[in-house]
Amino acid sequence: MAGPEVRLAGMDRNKKQKTVTQLWRPISVKASSAEESLIKDVTIESEDGGQLQKVHSSASSSIPNTQEVMKVVDSVTEVTQTTVTFSTVDNNVEDRTLEGESMISVEKHSLSVEVGASLFRFIKGKGGSTQQKIEKEMGVKIIIPASKKEESIIIEGNSVDTVTRASEKIQIIIDEAVNSPTLDYSHFISLPLAIHPELVDKLVKFQNFILGNSDASVDETMESDSNEDASDAEDKDQELSKGSDVAVELKVEDDNHVKVDLTSIPLVSYASKASKSPTLSDLGIDKSIFIKPKTFHLTVLMLKLWNKERVTAASEVLKSISSKVMDALDHRPVSVRLKGLDCMRGSMAKARVLYASVEEIGNEGRLLQACQVITDAFVEAGLVLEKDAKQKLKLHATVMNARHRKGKKRRKKYDSFDARGIFKQFGSEEWGDYLIREAHLSQRFMFDENGYYHCCASIPFPESMQAD
Repeated sequence: MAGPEVRLAGMDRNKKQKTVTQLWRPISVKASSAEESLIKDVTIESEDGGQLQKVHSSASSSIPNTQEVMKVVDSVTEVTQTTVTFSTVDNNVEDRTLEGESMISVEKHSLSVEVGASLFRFIKGKGGSTQQKIEKEMGVKIIIPASKKEESIIIEGNSVDTVTRASEKIQIIIDEAVNSPTLDYSHFISLPLAIHPELVDKLVKFQNFILGNSDASVDETMESDSNEDASDAEDKDQELSKGSDVAVELKVEDDNHVKVDLTSIPLVSYASKASKSPTLSDLGIDKSIFIKPKTFHLTVLMLKLWNKERVTAASEVLKSISSKVMDALDHRPVSVRLKGLDCMRGSMAKARVLYASVEEIGNEGRLLQACQVITDAFVEAGLVLEKDAKQKLKLHATVMNARHRKGKKRRKKYDSFDARGIFKQFGSEEWGDYLIREAHLSQRFMFDENGYYHCCASIPFPESMQAD
């Protein structure tokens, strides 16, 4: 019965490799004390038929007295369980054995998966729980970069199957994250309006007026709707203070008692004092919820492009449909008129989004047709979420959005603000007529030198002549 072969490095590198053949030999052990030796005989046979050489090794073990034990030699390189270590070596490296060490090749497999830095947190999970679960179940190691500039993760495992199954599990997590509101939109197709300086100036003045930076009368305007009840209460207080005189009849019955006739005294109820006028903070209004004038735009389509590959694909799609967009516009300039204010969700008392209404000058519908061409192309390319593809486009120019509220001032998930005073002042505002000059693939939260959203790609609109 022969055991496994283990390569040993010869003392003379010029000689041929030698093989080790194990000699199995029962050893009778009879202990007269608590310590005795465990003997191993190993014969090394040269490949060229040379003489056999015996090698002896021993290790101490504790065996009870008067007990006979049969021991079998397991391997020339194994004296005790703790004396063997394993290393992974490349096939091109010379086989070599150090004292007490066997060189054994362990095959490793790795796979690079382009994910996108914005999705790393979903793969990690809370406290790394999701990552640890996949590693334990699949028997792999997932390496996630610490830098947000990196896009890919590495999956390492002992077989192609385990690495593949782990990547499939990660893809499921990515799909769920993309369709979840937890992952915000990263890009959008915009029609820039901030390219018109006169419109930017109007928006700056609008914000300053609301925030009271230039005219203190804004507080009076914004508080008028919310304090109507308080004004009525003040009038009642004044009327009561001017109330008619009351006559009281007193009758003396004797030296110790006086009778008072109360029948002619009217009952009086006192109204509570008027509450203090609400501040901008009470109304849920602060600078952070205003759209930055230099980013003013019309939104055509929202996108979630979570890695460089999808951003590149989106850029190519937009550029490829430039001629189709021109055809939809009939190769003629198109302008829009911005007028008044309206809220998209909720009521004016609890508004989430306040926007200026948009209408195409001439009402030919050319702008909407061009926008539909853009939307259809992105849907066909698989770059639009299913729920977004089904939404009907409503062009609007957002001026305030509660979702943009920053820091501790953000109150709850569905934040809102009181826009009744703003609507009373600017509900019929004429913002002006403006030419649409181009369409951008814009990146949210990133800005170019001009203050507008970072442009990943753009296509021009006709502007050879100004529409009436």
